[in-house]
Amino acid sequence: MKITHVDVLVTSPGRNFVTLKITTDDGVVGYGDATLNGRELAVASYLRDHVAALLVGRDAHRIEDTWQYLYRGAYWRRGPVTMAAIAAVDTALWDIKAKVAGLPLYQLLGGASRTGALAYGHASGSDLEALFDSIRAHLELGYRAIRIQTGVPGLDQVYGVSASTQIGERYDYEPAQRTALPSEETWDTRAYMRHIPAVFEAVRNEFGPEIPLLHDAHHRMTPIQAAKVAKALEPYDLFWLEDCTPAENQEALRLVRQHSTTPLAIGEIFNSAFDYQTLITEQLIDYVRSAVTHAGGVSPMKKLFDFAALYQIKSGIHGPTDISPVGMAAALHLDIAIHNFGVQEYMRHSPETLEVFRTSYRFSDGLLHPGDAPGLGVDYDEALAEKHPYEPAYLPVNRLRDGTVHDW
Repeated sequence: MKITHVDVLVTSPGRNFVTLKITTDDGVVGYGDATLNGRELAVASYLRDHVAALLVGRDAHRIEDTWQYLYRGAYWRRGPVTMAAIAAVDTALWDIKAKVAGLPLYQLLGGASRTGALAYGHASGSDLEALFDSIRAHLELGYRAIRIQTGVPGLDQVYGVSASTQIGERYDYEPAQRTALPSEETWDTRAYMRHIPAVFEAVRNEFGPEIPLLHDAHHRMTPIQAAKVAKALEPYDLFWLEDCTPAENQEALRLVRQHSTTPLAIGEIFNSAFDYQTLITEQLIDYVRSAVTHAGGVSPMKKLFDFAALYQIKSGIHGPTDISPVGMAAALHLDIAIHNFGVQEYMRHSPETLEVFRTSYRFSDGLLHPGDAPGLGVDYDEALAEKHPYEPAYLPVNRLRDGTVHDW
């Protein structure tokens, strides 16, 4: 079964997405997500100008060989642009293979290991009252696990805090702003460190001990600061503390681990198993956070989770709205199939996005399921997508109070 056409589709139904469409000589179509938030066109160009011509004429069934051809054959390895491009190809080929088999993708990955994947939602508020309202709204929507993000006194805008305060509204925090230049936010780590333990104390006092609570520190602390916060949060029994310190320095997590038993999740900006090597083999984390879209696709993610399973480390796939419904569906097929599943991040896409991407996955009683349509279970409306042209958008830049650029 030969690949005959490779198309790169860029659309912006509320936010920017890059989708790879691969068509075979039998007319079977597969889709892969290639969205890299704030750098979308870099991946689109990589695919259109450097990869598409390499795929035409290849056997669509040779997924592993194609992955190695694109990874090793280019000589220049890894990096978010390269790995997002390879991920789109890999995911599209798995979509094709499963469609030809007439099966949902998870059946080709070993079949179902569970009836549904526990999902966590994003509750946030500028203050405790708004946060409590958001938590209640998410509980009403059926979420069983909830991420907690809140404003910090003295800071105007903080990562993860939604502008929406209406109960039942879709969580609308979208950090990538449609502006000519990135917006700039001010950050104060010590203010955050003083504030966040009291937030979790208040949430536990209000909602009790049963709800799994998560928190994203978003790379903004040094290792010793991260250790202090992880220790301070122990009484509130977090499901995980995410990205407590920049993990390019994998050894930094040793310090955090020495001082706290709070579970740690790392990896949404990682794009290779090599980024995790020390973290996994020394059991310095508890959850792997990479996205299918950014870490090379379904094939390497399955290998990564099998590697993590040897050390009793579980999955926690990245699932914000800048992962398209194609990438989300791919994650859900892995979630259902792998044994060491942990939790799945789930931000609902906008109605405009879901008109372009028609999905078969479902959310019920706190659990996600990819559905049983052949392949990934996602269709793409090209005519409607063309009505939403690309618009430049950038993630914010963080600065300390003295003007120093800081991790956002």
